[in-house]
Amino acid sequence: MLISERQRRILTEARTAGRVLVDDLARSFGVTPQTIRRDLNELCRRGLLARVHGGAMAVTGIANLAYEERRRLSAAAKARIGDAAARRIPDNSSLLINIGTTTEQVARALYDHRDLVVITNNINVVNILSGSRAKELILAGGVVRQSDGAVVGEAAVEFIRQFRADRAVIGASAIDEDGAILDFDYREVMVARAIIESARQTILVADRQKFERSAPVRICDLPAIDLFVTDRAPPPAFREACAAAGVELVVAAQDDGRGHPGEPHGDGGA
Repeated sequence: MLISERQRRILTEARTAGRVLVDDLARSFGVTPQTIRRDLNELCRRGLLARVHGGAMAVTGIANLAYEERRRLSAAAKARIGDAAARRIPDNSSLLINIGTTTEQVARALYDHRDLVVITNNINVVNILSGSRAKELILAGGVVRQSDGAVVGEAAVEFIRQFRADRAVIGASAIDEDGAILDFDYREVMVARAIIESARQTILVADRQKFERSAPVRICDLPAIDLFVTDRAPPPAFREACAAAGVELVVAAQDDGRGHPGEPHGDGGA
């Protein structure tokens, strides 16, 4: 089951404040304390919060949302990010793409590109691009994580290291304002690092909500990134870190009101 919008807002508040109280939430949402308790119990049952006396607290460092649910989170924003990133990738180039719901949106936006060589550890990317014209699709070998279609492990790392691609497109589960790019699964992170090391340019794609999350494993820091594409302006400290590291920052524009996305714009960096 998907969590409700109210539960999603409760989760965001808990991660921001560290702790939420039943009575405060009931007043804020205009519902009964019993309704809030049911929400908290459901979030705790899923491992997203932990109950404390009178409320609940955030579970830091280990909470991750189910992959299908993450696909639905900020779906429109991720589509804009995908379009903006795809505009930076020319035809007739080689590309490494890792696992992630936002990197999959980049793959969708690349469907009509020509003469691409796409190397990936993401079964979903292969499915998205299958049938598109003039592309060579190469899937890494290794252990398949059935929850999301990621190919992980040492075999996948060694496979990726055979290549030297023009560009890498990577996603992340969380981003710190100081520039640390983070994820949950160490095996997945090892593949992401190999992808970065095997590309001439690295493009990070992530929506603004990634700054509101925490994850325990460091993929890399900003100096390893060349271009960051997101949907809204990042926190000021992160923008300053991008400028210091020479990272180009692109914010994908909102819909122009006629049903078409506007042009992305740069902000800071080199």
